[in-house]
Amino acid sequence: MTSRPAPFFIAALLILWCAMAAFATSNGAWLTNVSQRERERVNPYRDQPDAVAAGRRIFLDHCAHCHGQDAEGTKKRPSLKSSRVQHEATDGDLHWLLVNGNRSQGMPSWVKLGDPQIWQVICYVKSLH
Repeated sequence: MTSRPAPFFIAALLILWCAMAAFATSNGAWLTNVSQRERERVNPYRDQPDAVAAGRRIFLDHCAHCHGQDAEGTKKRPSLKSSRVQHEATDGDLHWLLVNGNRSQGMPSWVKLGDPQIWQVICYVKSLH
């Protein structure tokens, strides 16, 4: 006779798997994929109030659905006010992520927005510190 795993064991494995997936999303593993050249890219709109305002509008249209209206994150998506986003990730890192996405973690590529809009979103996100 073969034994079947207890429902409790299956539930525990599912919870562990979900926790590991959430950790992978929030631990910044994607940063290891960014080349030094990309990391050092400079935002041409940095410190421009008009770019922050434009970036906010783009954020509300395209990003708030997953990251929340205030960028605090949701149950499934990370806060963009975190130390990792605000202090550890460079503008170039964030540009790379927005262009390339991270499909395995549910982050689409936003390359279709175009560079000016991507840089404006980065201005807005970085202004949230």
